[in-house]
Amino acid sequence: MDKLMDNPWFIKIMAILLAVLLFSVVPNSGSKTNEINVPGGNTTETLVDIPVKAYYDTENLVVTGIPDTVDVTIEGPIPHVQSAKALKNFEVFVDITNAKIGNQKVTIEVSGLSDKLKATIKPSSITVAVQEKVTTEFTVEAEFDNDLIKEGYSAGQPTVKPNKVKITGAKDVVDRITYVKAALEGGDILDSTVTKEAQVQVLDKELNKLNVVVEPEIVEVTIPIKSNTKTVPINILEKGTPQEGITIESMELDVKEAAISGDENVLKNTENVRVEVDVSKISESTTLTLPVIISTGITKVTPETVKVTVVVKSDVEKTVSGVPIKIRNLPEEYEAVINDPENRVVNLLVFGTGTAVTELGPNNFDIFIDLNGLTEGEHNVNIQVNGPPNVNWEPDKSSAKITITRDNA
Repeated sequence: MDKLMDNPWFIKIMAILLAVLLFSVVPNSGSKTNEINVPGGNTTETLVDIPVKAYYDTENLVVTGIPDTVDVTIEGPIPHVQSAKALKNFEVFVDITNAKIGNQKVTIEVSGLSDKLKATIKPSSITVAVQEKVTTEFTVEAEFDNDLIKEGYSAGQPTVKPNKVKITGAKDVVDRITYVKAALEGGDILDSTVTKEAQVQVLDKELNKLNVVVEPEIVEVTIPIKSNTKTVPINILEKGTPQEGITIESMELDVKEAAISGDENVLKNTENVRVEVDVSKISESTTLTLPVIISTGITKVTPETVKVTVVVKSDVEKTVSGVPIKIRNLPEEYEAVINDPENRVVNLLVFGTGTAVTELGPNNFDIFIDLNGLTEGEHNVNIQVNGPPNVNWEPDKSSAKITITRDNA
């Protein structure tokens, strides 16, 4: 280095380099100032959906007509505009602290902006309605869709907990309240008691939703669901006429009662269900599986089918001969002679089941003619027969010829 420093050429070269370096860092006074790299100039930005605050006596007044947001256009130096846009460190508000009851026009203001910025608010003014705030207690009614109740079930009286709410709002709005309802939402079919939370809805008479504050907003709705079921006897209904020579001795069900479901009013008026047995098609003892028949309005029956055991007996025939004809209700002043049949007896063809027929004799029947109201002369009188139950008979004579004369004794 000492040798270099002693060399005059080295010193000259270093001096030239230092001079060039100094020249490069000194500003050129001949150039224009706008070519210097420093911020400058104005710009305009529109900020949308800026929230609007309101200052007023919130405890005693309700103010309507204030928009939730407005658009604010700011103009000024670029750095200030960009900062306001990024930070939004300003407030848009309406001051209604000295408001009176009624409608009035107020100006929307802005605070917190740099004094280098100009703000334009759209809209710049609004008309607000200042009203007295009132709080009233209302009863909440539960509401639900009856179509959600499963077929065969019914809903009882729903309950709401709590069943009263406090509603706060402008006096004229509160005065318009017609319905306070808690609607149970959801599309599930209901077949058991259900409890769900529901939002309270406040409506006017035209079912328009009203702008009020509800406390509490959510209530608990319980809808009792019960099965419409009733147990009734199953009756046997005979259809048709038994075949000739066939007697239905008994019909027994394997199940004598059925559970039915349906509309509650229909159940109240339903005392039984039935099975129908067509006896005209039965020729021997048998067991039939038949449907249980229900009336209109019954939606379900359990069991749906039952077994009917039918016991039949074939008829046997027997002739009971020589049953005497008795005379009844002949006045004392008359005498009657039976001319036909001459022997004054009737033969009966009796038919029925088993021993009910085979053990019968003349003493089991009462055959007579009734002469009540007849006078002297010849008459044809119907022969009448009384006999034991569960058998049928046919007499060989249906009428008797008699002569009535006056008793001269």
